[in-house]
Amino acid sequence: MSTMPLPRRRLLKLAAANLALTTLALPRIARAQTYPSRPITMIVPYTAGGPTDTVGRVVAERMRAELGQPVVLENVAGAGGSIGLGRLARSAPDGYTINVGNWSAHVINGAIYSLLYDLKTDFEPIALLAQAPQMVVAKKATPADDLKGFIAWLKANPKTTAGTAGIGSPPHIGGVLFQNMTDITLQFVHYRGVALATQDLVAGQIDMAIADVTTATPQVRAGTIKAYAVAAPTRLPALPDVPTADEAGLPGFHVATWNALFAPKGTPKAIIEKLNAAAVTALADPAVRARFAAVGQEIPPREQQTPEALAALNKADIEKWWPIVKAANIKAE
Repeated sequence: MSTMPLPRRRLLKLAAANLALTTLALPRIARAQTYPSRPITMIVPYTAGGPTDTVGRVVAERMRAELGQPVVLENVAGAGGSIGLGRLARSAPDGYTINVGNWSAHVINGAIYSLLYDLKTDFEPIALLAQAPQMVVAKKATPADDLKGFIAWLKANPKTTAGTAGIGSPPHIGGVLFQNMTDITLQFVHYRGVALATQDLVAGQIDMAIADVTTATPQVRAGTIKAYAVAAPTRLPALPDVPTADEAGLPGFHVATWNALFAPKGTPKAIIEKLNAAAVTALADPAVRARFAAVGQEIPPREQQTPEALAALNKADIEKWWPIVKAANIKAE
């Protein structure tokens, strides 16, 4: 069977098309091969001093050694982390702007705010960094000695103030669950970040908080606030004397959050892989592991540190928590 030769004009068109495709692909390939050639900005969607900021700084410092370029943190706080994520969504997908986000910004905000980006599709997962439970804490002057006594005190004091890191933040969601499970009413005071709420708790300006262990642990150790229970099935190695909520009389009160790295949608896979490899190496460093353990942050197993695993976790948490938050009618102010 014979084949007819293609007309010369068509051959030239095909050759030109192939050349154009190759030319378009070359810059992306070249960028991935030489990446990174300048400093990387890591957006933290909260104020400095909070748990996400702490995790980001520890990891960024170690990633610098792997990438050969500085990883510079930029705190872009406001609207429960949504302003920082908006900045990331608008950034060029070239690997030079990433973010250290968390469960609140990448999951809960989608059920509370009218966002200008899509949490399900506008970000490329890089790596899950750490997970941490919340903890029931109160100002030092609180008279109760244990969780049952504290709950009784709360019922006798219906104007109790509870600090949060903003509407929809982990302390807020945890506080809503806590009041629902204990049949109490809390007056939430929303701050622009957990560090500010912790400062007022230490100063006695607010009564309590469902706090992130990263921020609360140093204060509990220093004796400046009281810790009544950890909202997890097991005790924290960093605070072995603090009972779990199950042990202390509030079974099933479990609230845990996570921190992870994300990039803008469309970031080349090769760059995502380089960033993931740097993060995984950082998480394996004994010094990083020790610093995380000291503040109650748990590093996930290696198989949970892949971009695919983070994507699956993010999707599962959105499916789990959006209906819960919407049912509680939590709205942005």
